[in-house]
Amino acid sequence: MSDHRAAAPARQRSTLVTVGVALAANLVIAVAKTAAGLIASSPAMLSEAAHSVADSLNEVFLIASLRRSRRAPDREHPFGYGKERFFWSLLAAVGIFVTGGCFSFFQGLQAWRHPESETHTGYLVSFVVLGVALLAEGGSLARALFQAPAVRRGRGPSSVLRAAGDPALRTVLAEDATAVVGVLLAAAGLGLHGLTGDGRWEAGASLCIGLLLVFVAYRLGRQAEHELIGRAVDPELQGELRAFLDREPDVDTVADLLTMQLGPDSTLLAARLDIHAGRDSEEVEEICMRIRKAMRDRWPQLDQIFLDITDASPEQRRRAEGELNRLHGGPRNGLQATATESEAE
Repeated sequence: MSDHRAAAPARQRSTLVTVGVALAANLVIAVAKTAAGLIASSPAMLSEAAHSVADSLNEVFLIASLRRSRRAPDREHPFGYGKERFFWSLLAAVGIFVTGGCFSFFQGLQAWRHPESETHTGYLVSFVVLGVALLAEGGSLARALFQAPAVRRGRGPSSVLRAAGDPALRTVLAEDATAVVGVLLAAAGLGLHGLTGDGRWEAGASLCIGLLLVFVAYRLGRQAEHELIGRAVDPELQGELRAFLDREPDVDTVADLLTMQLGPDSTLLAARLDIHAGRDSEEVEEICMRIRKAMRDRWPQLDQIFLDITDASPEQRRRAEGELNRLHGGPRNGLQATATESEAE
């Protein structure tokens, strides 16, 4: 438990550095993209500038969330302020949607309706800025990917975003990946405009950037919504927790298992357990203390554990058996045998 408590601030500092790197990169790039977009009268460049401004504002939100979420629990917030991280990540998603997506859409529609207003001036400056932006955004993305544990386990891009439990890290990953794609779209629009003389290529690039930003904002917003409402831990961990309790020699049935993420490093677990008959109140208390300690030692993020001793009904027993089979794809005896083998290894 102490190792987890010591590691949490270190992870927050690492995330703060990642967000700071992204903020510095986006501030510089936003100024450069704006200047290049105005010089070249390029809607694609101005859309990318709006994208970088949105990312910069969002990183300020994320830094605020990292600081505010560290506050200690109090009487009004007995479980702490971990959900501050989810709230500010929701604001970041709104920022991406409004400042980035909507502005890019507006620029693209305007350019599509009046392509004759586009010129070829300043194209070299635009490409230089986009090249620098690609290097800066790529470096920031590499930093965020290095911090994501899902990458070190060899998971794909979509799994990385789902597995990034820290909403600040998840937002930076999404922003930087979107920024890299956005730069490539803007460069393609500029190049095709220069080759064909048709300004609608840039307008199309701006519209594509807008669509991309709206999609990313929606995905980030949905994840923040689930976490704010009260999201359970991932199914894999739920299965591990249920299997652990089911293997306890004093537990007859796990009648209910409820979890909720209180923050990136804080999880609530509430379980209704049917203890084997013949235990007195002192033995039941000792059993609960032993189970809580064992679970906290194995899963340090479970800092809020509540065990309710109950008499499981036949329906609860059937549901518990079905839940074990559903989560682990096999009969209960097979699950216990597999768990015993893994523990022996």
